[in-house]
Amino acid sequence: MHYQHHWADGEPITLPSGKAVCVGRNYADHAKELNNPVPSQPLLFIKPFSAMVPLSQTVAARFNQQACHFETELTVLIGESLINASPEQAKQAVAGIGLGLDLTLREVQNQLKQKGHPWELAKAFDGSCPLSSFVKPESVTNIEDSEYRLWVNGELRQHGKTKQMITPIYQLLSYCSQHFSLLPGDVVLTGTPAGVGVLKAGDQLRMQLADVLELETEVSG
Repeated sequence: MHYQHHWADGEPITLPSGKAVCVGRNYADHAKELNNPVPSQPLLFIKPFSAMVPLSQTVAARFNQQACHFETELTVLIGESLINASPEQAKQAVAGIGLGLDLTLREVQNQLKQKGHPWELAKAFDGSCPLSSFVKPESVTNIEDSEYRLWVNGELRQHGKTKQMITPIYQLLSYCSQHFSLLPGDVVLTGTPAGVGVLKAGDQLRMQLADVLELETEVSG
């Protein structure tokens, strides 16, 4: 299925769908829960366009393989090209804000890390980047002091506070643009807080970004 970005009211966004630039360990509590060191600089990796799927559909968690973990993240939709951009330039280029899941085959990732291999098999598979619709940046009072949540089967599992990010959002976008050109339609996943865990078929997910975006979905078998 062809993925396309949408606004929260369902209107398609007139931007191409590009890559997803993801940030690992941008919350110290998440790094600690996985016994990972807290990085001194943002840890970046990429998911291709084929990883993107709409969160409005059921989430397919690849149960024919190994345990698939959820990682809830605030997402930023890029509206203008950013190359070696300053944080202020990055701020002006934000077209939308949403939520997403960085689906991770954790055991596969651990095996790859032990061998010193890249993570793509654990992080960048088809459907590994479910994305919500987006709201306009002005809908969020302060993106760098916002909160988002994930409930699984009615239990609060993740509560992200962007002010707790190791690298704040606009500084993070600037850093990304020093290494990868951020193009209109690209999405940046800004890191996940503590509380990640395994998805099971039939799980009911509810996600909320401040008071501007809320959605529900189900994990398919």
